[in-house]
Amino acid sequence: MYWNSNKPLNPYRPPFPEPGNSVEYIDLDKDGDPDILKTTINSFPVQWIDDDDDMKESDLEGDIDSDCLMVDRNKDGNYGSYSDVIVDWADNDDDNVADMQIYAEYVGEQEKDTPWGPGHLMINMDMDKDDIMNYIDWNNFNLRGWIHDGRADFYEDYLGQSLFLKIHTSPEKMNDLRLNWENPFLFYDPDNDGLTEYAIRVIDNPVRGKPGDKYLTRLTGNVSWISMSYDLDNDNAPGNEFDFDMTVNFRGKTGFNYMDQVHSFPAMRGLPESDQYFMDPRVRQLTELIYPNHKSIHNLVFERGKWDEVYFVYDEDDDCERWERVELCDPKDPYITGKRKGGLDNNPQTDAVGDRGEWDLDNSGKGNLYVSKFDGKIHLYGAESGYWRVDQNACYYQGMGGLYDGYGPERLSVDVVNPFPVIKYMDTDNNGFIDRMEYDLDGDKNFEQIVSLKELGIDDNCPVIKTESLSYDDFTSLKSKVANDMWQQATIAMKVASKAGLNVKWYAMLMHPKSIRQKYHMGFWLQFYLFNDLLDLARRTNKKEWEIDIAKAYYNSNWDKLLDYK
Repeated sequence: MYWNSNKPLNPYRPPFPEPGNSVEYIDLDKDGDPDILKTTINSFPVQWIDDDDDMKESDLEGDIDSDCLMVDRNKDGNYGSYSDVIVDWADNDDDNVADMQIYAEYVGEQEKDTPWGPGHLMINMDMDKDDIMNYIDWNNFNLRGWIHDGRADFYEDYLGQSLFLKIHTSPEKMNDLRLNWENPFLFYDPDNDGLTEYAIRVIDNPVRGKPGDKYLTRLTGNVSWISMSYDLDNDNAPGNEFDFDMTVNFRGKTGFNYMDQVHSFPAMRGLPESDQYFMDPRVRQLTELIYPNHKSIHNLVFERGKWDEVYFVYDEDDDCERWERVELCDPKDPYITGKRKGGLDNNPQTDAVGDRGEWDLDNSGKGNLYVSKFDGKIHLYGAESGYWRVDQNACYYQGMGGLYDGYGPERLSVDVVNPFPVIKYMDTDNNGFIDRMEYDLDGDKNFEQIVSLKELGIDDNCPVIKTESLSYDDFTSLKSKVANDMWQQATIAMKVASKAGLNVKWYAMLMHPKSIRQKYHMGFWLQFYLFNDLLDLARRTNKKEWEIDIAKAYYNSNWDKLLDYK
C-alpha cells in the first residue's frame, strides 16, 4: 500500500496503485501507444485519458499537464456518470505545463432531478504560474476548497492573481457549459507579493428547472450580483494571508449581459475517442468559455450594469480572514443573532457581531462612497440606513476557524451570549448622507441616545467618492487618509480633554498606534471615550452651552474649535 493512503496527513497527490493491482492499457485511436490507463486507487476504479499522446505502457498514472483522471466512485463500472469524479488538466499555451484544471463531481442517481447541489463543476486557471489550482483530497477525491494552513493560507489557489469558475451542480444538468454560476471569481495581486489585495465575485444566478426538464440548471448569460472586496490597508502578509476590510455589493434583476466575453481555450477539447466514457461528453468538447475577466469586469459593472440595490459592509473589528469577501449583513433585525434566524447575521457566513452594514435599497448612490464628518469613517453614499453591532475586542472572532468550521464555508452554531452595543444610522432627508445616529451602548435593545446632525446645525453633505474611478492604490490612499485624519483628530481631542482637567493617561492603551489600522481603530475609540467623558464633565458642572459645543466639535470632526474654549 502507498505510504500515505488514508492517513490523517494531507494527501497532496493520489496514491500509486497498490502492488499486485492490475494496470490495463487501451489504444483507442489505434496509433500503437496507449490512450487509457485503467487501475485501482484506494479501492476506487480509475482510468487516465492521455490527451497529449505521451503515455507509455510502463506508466502507473497519467501526467498533470494535459491528461484527465476519471474516478468510478460508486464502482458501478461506469466513468463520468452518477456519483463519479473527473479531474482534467489542460495546457492552453503549449508550454507543457497545465494552466487549467477542471473538476467535475456528479451527483448520485437519486439526486439527478435536483437543480442545485450537490455536485460541482469548477474550473481553475493558473494565472500566476505557481502550479497551484484546486485542492483535492486524493484519498476520496473530494474537493476541499476551505482547507487552510494557519489562519488563512488556503490550499486552494485563492492567493495572488488567479481566477476560477464554479457551480454547485452536475455538468449534465447545465444548459451551457461555457457559462457558470461564480463566473468568475477574480483575485487580484497588484503589488505582486503572491497574496490577494482585492477580489471580485461575479454571479450568474441560474433558473432552476423541474424534474423532466432537459436541463435543470439554466444559466442566463446575465450577471445579477457582484461583490468587490478590498484589503484597504494592504496589511496581508504570510500568517495573515487574507485581511479584507470592506465589501461593496451590487444587486439587480437586469445587471448586465456578458455573452460577448468569449475566451478561447482549444486545449480543453479532450481526445474525441474518449467521449464514449462520459454520460455527457460536453464537458470534454468545450473549446471556449464565456466570462468577464480581470480587465473587463470593472467597466461592465459600472458602465453596462443596471443595479437595483447596493449593500456595503465594513469589518470594524478586523477579524475577517475569509478568501471571498467581508461577508454581507442583511437589512434585518439588529438584535436577533444566529444563521438564518432573521437578524443582521442571517447569512450563515456573516460575522455574528462586529461588522458595520449599510444598505442603499434603491441604488440612489450608485455604489459611491463618502467619508462622514460625524465619525470620520467610510460610508455608503445613498444608504437609507445601517447598523453596527460593536465587537470592540473581536470576542466573536470570525477568522476562518473561530466561528467557522475550518473544513467548510458555514458558521458553526456558536451562541451569542453577551449583550453587544448597537449603533443605528439613518438618512432622514434622503440626500444620500447619514444624518441621524442612535446608540444602544448597554445592549438592552433600547436606543438611549439619539443624535441628529440637523438639530446640531451640522451640514451632513460630504464630497462623494466615485468608486468607479478608484484604482487599488486610490483605495489604499483613501484608507491611509481616513486613518491619519482620525488619529489627528484624536490627538487634538486629547489636548481639549487635558485642558478641561481630564486625566487622559487612563487611555494610554489607545495612544500608541503602530499601523494604519491602529490609527483608524484607536483614533476612533479614543475620540469616542474622550467625547463622552467631556459630555459627562459638562453635565456634572451644569455647562449646557459647553455640552452643545462638545457635541458639535465631535460630530463635525473639528476639535480645534474647543482648544480656545474658556
